[in-house]
Amino acid sequence: MNNKQSKIVNQLEEILEKNRDAQKGYKKAAENAKDSRLKSYFEKKSMDRNGFNMSLKNELVANYDEIDDAGSFTGTIHRAWMDVKSLFSADDDEAMLEEAIKGDKAAVEEYDEVLEDSNLPQALIQLLREQKNAIRADLSKIKSLEDLA
Repeated sequence: MNNKQSKIVNQLEEILEKNRDAQKGYKKAAENAKDSRLKSYFEKKSMDRNGFNMSLKNELVANYDEIDDAGSFTGTIHRAWMDVKSLFSADDDEAMLEEAIKGDKAAVEEYDEVLEDSNLPQALIQLLREQKNAIRADLSKIKSLEDLA
């Protein structure tokens, strides 16, 4: 794998890892949410992130020979999501919702950063745009849920 491909794979592995953390955080938030609509919302987000990863992993395997499924990403992002996961378990609907907003905004930025690379295969670009747009749509929906918390 050349340096450009290696950089792309590393960035995509970071998205995979972040989505795994988000999936776990949203699952925990669903367990702790008091409002049933918020609980359903977090459950759906957890399943969505799991689906994102399955699709992204398939594209990675199809376009690049090897990926590191364990994944890792920058310490700053990792620590931020560890904070999010701990707040998701805080048993406070409002705090969990606020952290979901922060996490989704960070995810959109990360997707944008990866999409800036012009060396991505077209199918991968399409998939990343779809996932990013789904997260953006969640951000819009979350605004309507803020009144529940």
